[in-house]
Amino acid sequence: MNLQQLRFVRETARHAFSLTQAAQAIGTSQPALSRGILELEAELGVDVFVRHGKRILGLTEPGKAVLARAERVLAEINGIEQISADFRARDDGELRVATTHTQARYVLPAVVREFRKRYPAVRLTLLQGSPKQITQSVLAREVDFAIATEVPQEAEGLISIPAFEWEHVVLVPAKHPLIGQPLSVQALAKYPLVTYVEEFAGRRRIDRAFAEAGLRPDVVLAAIDSDVIKTYVAIGLGIGIMSGLGYDAAHDRGLHAIPAGALFGMNYVRLAVRRDAFLRGYALSFIELFVPDVDRRTLERLMQHR
Repeated sequence: MNLQQLRFVRETARHAFSLTQAAQAIGTSQPALSRGILELEAELGVDVFVRHGKRILGLTEPGKAVLARAERVLAEINGIEQISADFRARDDGELRVATTHTQARYVLPAVVREFRKRYPAVRLTLLQGSPKQITQSVLAREVDFAIATEVPQEAEGLISIPAFEWEHVVLVPAKHPLIGQPLSVQALAKYPLVTYVEEFAGRRRIDRAFAEAGLRPDVVLAAIDSDVIKTYVAIGLGIGIMSGLGYDAAHDRGLHAIPAGALFGMNYVRLAVRRDAFLRGYALSFIELFVPDVDRRTLERLMQHR
């Protein structure tokens, strides 16, 4: 058994069991990949893949266990390689962070500014997407970590670190009748609503609050980011329910935000990283900047619990 055979198994599974695509990803020929897999199966004495003729259809039960362990072994090898790279170029490299629009637009600028001061040679990439997309990207090792409200608190293979909490606000034009009045879902239900799509920014909490009151809100527009919600509230489409993180009284003139945590509860932004990931020194520094209560020693201890 060798590392290349483990890579063959991993890439075949990653590429929907297409030997052609897996071979291209590794930079080898399809016959060499097929031969390596067959040699591994012969050595193990079990079939790793389910086959129909020459086609591979999926993983066998022992194959699933082999793949899981191969992923861990290759992750450790990658970690060893990155350790050496870390010492060769302590402050040079790339940091990839998956996050949502609200975090990238309203929360991360201060962190990124300070990070750039400390590590000017590090290339920083912010990949924006839906919560499902960014969680999948960190699981697939496409990014170093993910930052979002909807990152799973408990997910196999991930460490989820709570960063801070926030509440929704009800966004209305200046001089709106709701300003200065007791806030309730019954009062909100009288107006057309502009808010997030279902998988973003605590939308499930909003829907649950209306459902528990026996009400069905009139959501006339659902968007994926706060800027769009503010735009359509400003043109009079309806009142908005959005993250308080996205409201800035100095810039959002003509709009008024009413705190709504009492109606929809508190939400937590979390940072998620693979449990078996190797984080360069500058990645740990970024996390310390974003989550000041988690120091490097604590984070390194968490990363060892795998």
